[in-house]
Amino acid sequence: MKKLMTAIALLAAAPAWAEDKMTVLLDWFINPDHGPIIVAKENGYFAEQGLEVEIVPPADPSAPPRLVAAGQADLAVSYQPQLHLQIHEGLPLKRVGTLVATPLNCLLVMKDGPIKTPADLKGKKIGFSVAGVEEAVLGAVLGKYDVSLSDVELINVNFSLGPSVMSGQVDAVIGAYRNFELNQMDIEGRPGKCFYIEEEGVPSYDELIYVANPDTADADKIARFLAATEKATQYIVNNPEKSWEIFSGTSPELQDELNARAWTDTLTRFALRPAGFDAGRYSRFEQFLFDSGMIDSVNPVSDITIDVTAQ
Repeated sequence: MKKLMTAIALLAAAPAWAEDKMTVLLDWFINPDHGPIIVAKENGYFAEQGLEVEIVPPADPSAPPRLVAAGQADLAVSYQPQLHLQIHEGLPLKRVGTLVATPLNCLLVMKDGPIKTPADLKGKKIGFSVAGVEEAVLGAVLGKYDVSLSDVELINVNFSLGPSVMSGQVDAVIGAYRNFELNQMDIEGRPGKCFYIEEEGVPSYDELIYVANPDTADADKIARFLAATEKATQYIVNNPEKSWEIFSGTSPELQDELNARAWTDTLTRFALRPAGFDAGRYSRFEQFLFDSGMIDSVNPVSDITIDVTAQ
């Protein structure tokens, strides 16, 4: 009887079910753009959905989608423009959710420098971090001013976007985020200026999205992941100061003025409905890439994104 009672006690203490494990590869080192993911984990929203989520920052910002395509992770945080190009390259990827629903990307220069309009970049050096996607966007912005990609020198500066402009290594960078690099430069007393790409001929798009391999994706797990991040986003919007404390409390590296400013500037850009999507937005961007000569055919939206909540 004693053994039976012990067994019953052990069963009672055990969780009702084992949590499903997920690996999510970030697009960058952890920063305020990832607020809903971090808050969902810290507030136990993933656990509520029966998920144990491993969050992995990349060594190379261009690697996460390819690792997901190769089946080495469940999800990657990536960029809508990049996804279109990678699908045309033959990578088995689809958008399954949205993290940041507005463009953050901008063409960044020194505020008091010689670059007054993108036309002034002819013959200059422009830094980037992710090949392909940045060239497509940059080509559209420069093209509006009769400057082509062949008229500039492109330099891969990896993570060093703001610093490469401030140091004079490059004259501008594409891929700088208006919520991050602008604040970084202002804090350092070297203010920058952004040319906002959606005001320079680039269709509006989802800046940060979740991508998965449709051949191996577990739609149920992804749907639960999105439900948890939606709850986290609602919490952030309702409790901006408390959510900042939760987010920044996960690492001393986040507890500085730059991340605090970026947090405030990002709050209004998180996707309130991570699983929802605007089909027209994806169709328009696909057509934009085709018209720009970046792709040689137009894929239907069904080849680009999938609604995991309908599976």
